[in-house]
Amino acid sequence: MRIIFIRHGEPDYINNSLTPKGFREAELLKDRIINWDVDAFFTSPLERAYLTGKPALEQLNREAEVLEWMREFYFHLKDPVTNEDHGPWDFYPEFWTSQDLLYDRDNWFEHEIFASIPQYEQAVFRLRTGMDDLLRRYGFEREGRYYRFSEDLTLEDAEKTIVIFGHLGSDLEAVGYLLGISPLVLQQTIFLPASSVTILNTEMRINRIAMFRAQCFGDVSHLIEAGEPLSRMGCFSSIQDN
Repeated sequence: MRIIFIRHGEPDYINNSLTPKGFREAELLKDRIINWDVDAFFTSPLERAYLTGKPALEQLNREAEVLEWMREFYFHLKDPVTNEDHGPWDFYPEFWTSQDLLYDRDNWFEHEIFASIPQYEQAVFRLRTGMDDLLRRYGFEREGRYYRFSEDLTLEDAEKTIVIFGHLGSDLEAVGYLLGISPLVLQQTIFLPASSVTILNTEMRINRIAMFRAQCFGDVSHLIEAGEPLSRMGCFSSIQDN
């Protein structure tokens, strides 16, 4: 199967919406999505994620199921370098690269930086459970660090595609879980531009074992082809947009 994660368009956090640019991005994204053969659409419960998918969903006359566990992983953490509060994707390199536990794909959230925020660990396990429950619907059962697909899975079933409208943080939490990489590391090192497309495919091997492999991270060809500049929301560097 195929999972397509889409980060929301440029956000207007104050008004719980998208900026004018974010709405333009959603319209350009629509022209891409309507050409996909999608089995089901899903969305974070947050408005900026839903609004990003709305133009495509309306044109296709489809609805998106709300996944509560895909809401953004925004928890105020105390930065050990600056002593400021920020999200889990904004740590300074001199801190997080020196912390071996943060590289642990299974237990990074046991680091003391998260100790005062039990809600974070709870959110991690909600996402893991939610993702496994979702994949079980499509015939994939988690076994340790990979999946085993059902004997009843047909070739047609195996080619199904689902789309999830989410966020930089929660998308990378999910991707890290599926690929076996610490999400904390991905959040510090991967930039998903607003309205970008990240695609994971299952590779089905012998003994009915399946593993996810990333086809692309943060693709924004729909913006580049239309001459729409990329938003730097969530990035600390200059970006190449042509």
